[in-house]
Amino acid sequence: MSSSQVTIKDIARILGVSASTVSRALKNHPDISEATKLAVNELAEKLKYEPNAVALSLKHSRSQTIGVIIPEIVHYFFSSVISGIEDVAYDAGFTVIICQSNEKYDREVANVKALLSHRVDGILVSISKETSRFDHLYAIQERGVPMVFFDRIISEIQTDHVIIDDRKAAYDATKHLIDGGRKRIAHFAGPQNLLLGRERKEGYLQALKEVGLPVDPDLIIEADSFEKAIIATNRLLDMESVPDGLFAVNDLTAIGAMQTLQRRGMKIPKDIAVVGFSDGRFSGITEPNLTSVDQHGYEMGTVATEMLLNRLLHPSDEPAQSRVLNANLIVRGSSSLA
Repeated sequence: MSSSQVTIKDIARILGVSASTVSRALKNHPDISEATKLAVNELAEKLKYEPNAVALSLKHSRSQTIGVIIPEIVHYFFSSVISGIEDVAYDAGFTVIICQSNEKYDREVANVKALLSHRVDGILVSISKETSRFDHLYAIQERGVPMVFFDRIISEIQTDHVIIDDRKAAYDATKHLIDGGRKRIAHFAGPQNLLLGRERKEGYLQALKEVGLPVDPDLIIEADSFEKAIIATNRLLDMESVPDGLFAVNDLTAIGAMQTLQRRGMKIPKDIAVVGFSDGRFSGITEPNLTSVDQHGYEMGTVATEMLLNRLLHPSDEPAQSRVLNANLIVRGSSSLA
């Protein structure tokens, strides 16, 4: 008999006792004799009996499961977030179901439906690039399931969230380039339907305006992937006046730009300094190493999960909470001549 087929009724039949006796014996109930408890537990161990998690969740109205929806697990930042989520969740006795939207709205909707059908106790969400309609996310709230956004949030939905100060981080990155003597700085921007894309662009613009540098719309290009960076960088290099600095919305975009610049004979950072965003593992293996903003993904995962567990374990009518984490610029060779 395989362990997946063993039930309390099977144990009861073999021992010649009732199913309720077996159930109470497994729970160490005082009304059950020590001899019966011993016999039940020994047989349960021999048969590799495991409690039915679905049945227990129906009985206790809690599945002890948290759902997570992320855009893509391949990014170092999101894998770091997941590590933080899992550490906090497992310490609290919860398991984690991870779903990827692959940056697709339809996939994100399907993820929500799947998690709700699995009766998860709460959901952590970072929205996809395509998400501009939110009915599926409102549906989570309508079901009474706690939800926390992280990194990519939606201002239209009032719920707990944890982010970094994207505007300040982008300002600091751009100001670093300015302080290094760069006068014509390009920005490879993220999708403007995402709040973080808008905030990082605003931080870039703020830094330029603060010191009186002109804002050239031709230097602001929506490019948030390695492939798009190649096209955008070639476009910059074909301009009559080539930029001497570049702030990219993420590290993969920055790396795509660096490789293209080097293929076309540009020296980094002598001819053009480059700054990325997220400080993933690749930032330390480029040549030169990439200056980047550390988003502290692991910390974001732990904080988001703690917020969700607080809602689960201590329900209240408190208004939505916002946690803003500090990000810091890690300066390396791609932007420093020293």
